[in-house]
Amino acid sequence: MSLEIDTLDRLRRNHAAWRLLCSNHAPLIASFLYRVFIEPNVRVMPAVDLTERLEDELFALRERDSEAEFPLSAAEYLNDWASMDKGWLRKFYRAGTDEAQFDITPATEKAIRWLVSLTERSFVGTESRLRTLFSLLEQIDLGTETNPMRRIEQLEAERDRINDEIVQITRGEVPLLQETAVRDRFQQFQQLASALLSDFREVEHNFRQLDRRVRERIALWEGSKGELLEEILGERDAIANSDQGRSFRAFWEFLMSSQRQEELTEQLQRVLALPAVAQMQPDSRARRVHYDWLEAGESTQRTVAQLSQQLRRFLDEGHWAESRRVMQIMRSIEAKAIEVRDHPPEGPMLEIDAIGADIYLPLERPLFTPNTRPKLADLVPETGDVEIDTGALFSRIHIDKAALKGNIRQALASRGQITLQELLLAKPLKYGLAELVAYLQIAHQGAQTQGFEATVYEGATDPVRWITHTADGSPILREARMARVIFSRPL
Repeated sequence: MSLEIDTLDRLRRNHAAWRLLCSNHAPLIASFLYRVFIEPNVRVMPAVDLTERLEDELFALRERDSEAEFPLSAAEYLNDWASMDKGWLRKFYRAGTDEAQFDITPATEKAIRWLVSLTERSFVGTESRLRTLFSLLEQIDLGTETNPMRRIEQLEAERDRINDEIVQITRGEVPLLQETAVRDRFQQFQQLASALLSDFREVEHNFRQLDRRVRERIALWEGSKGELLEEILGERDAIANSDQGRSFRAFWEFLMSSQRQEELTEQLQRVLALPAVAQMQPDSRARRVHYDWLEAGESTQRTVAQLSQQLRRFLDEGHWAESRRVMQIMRSIEAKAIEVRDHPPEGPMLEIDAIGADIYLPLERPLFTPNTRPKLADLVPETGDVEIDTGALFSRIHIDKAALKGNIRQALASRGQITLQELLLAKPLKYGLAELVAYLQIAHQGAQTQGFEATVYEGATDPVRWITHTADGSPILREARMARVIFSRPL
């Protein structure tokens, strides 16, 4: 994008990041939102908690300055920051709850991170960035080379360099990075890790905008469902197949590998233990930055799931909408709401009558009716020698969930994480499908209070096998294919 005068003037008037920097309360907004959302990597915060924290902030500022500096309440400031003309916060309601939630917008995060870049840094590294640039160029050159001979020459040169380094280490000459180089590279790692979290919020914002446009089209659509679905799915595929969508999908598949997560955890522990890195006093969240990536990625995946849910609801509309008049009223309300969204009318928009109490008179209640007691016939039971199989009385299976949780904790005692398939190879199923369902129920309950965490990765499937027996005692091998379940230790 070229920075023409008209372009910059349009950004100054319309972009939320520019409006934030020009606001009179920009220092308060940027400082507060950075400490609440960006620094601890909080994606969503309930309105009650956010209002309480802002109230404490305003109280301290009013004690230091004056009451006239911040005359509004914390709730009024938050609603103002989330209004259409500001766009610094996103206020929404999760499905199944009436409590408001807040999240910062990508424009706000961009403005705050730009302000962070203005602060002075005690150390500015350039050598690692130059090496990164050369490495990226080499990857592009090698990955796009179509000449097999030249590609083989490049790989052989890389092999010779590695062999020379192995010979050098074998002689006892181990090349080590100097402390300056270590600090340079770790600083670049922190910057890229922080920028990656910011990119997640922008990707989620793009999918959320698509979900919003889908809802608008459904509310105003008058044609057939097939035409609307073709248009919506085409736009969703355009985003998923774009450079941004493909890059996010490749990143998610790479990060969801249990081997990669274990490597990241071990490498982070070794790097943070280095004296040169410890002197920099890195943020405590650097130790679990890959878990922050997972959390941000899951939030993006949930946004995509909401889009799919909205499409399913649209397809199922004909099954539950028995009254066309009700649907017409709902559509008209949605259409009117979209019309007044950008220019809401002044004053009250809706009035309802006072809520009245339902009155029930005491004599309207039915009288008590006693239950009829059964009469038993006076018969003498007859005895006999009939043999009855009582095995069914003792064939019920009891699954001890405490023992299954103990198996998970015992497996995680020696490693950072384990899949359900690996766990069942070490601890085979004794009671078949019932025991497997118990493991899935434990994973679904979330297990923060149980000493471990559970994640379901739908991008891969794992086979689970167990042996059952027929009535005559013959063994039968059973197999179930399911999404990968990963148990991990919380940091």
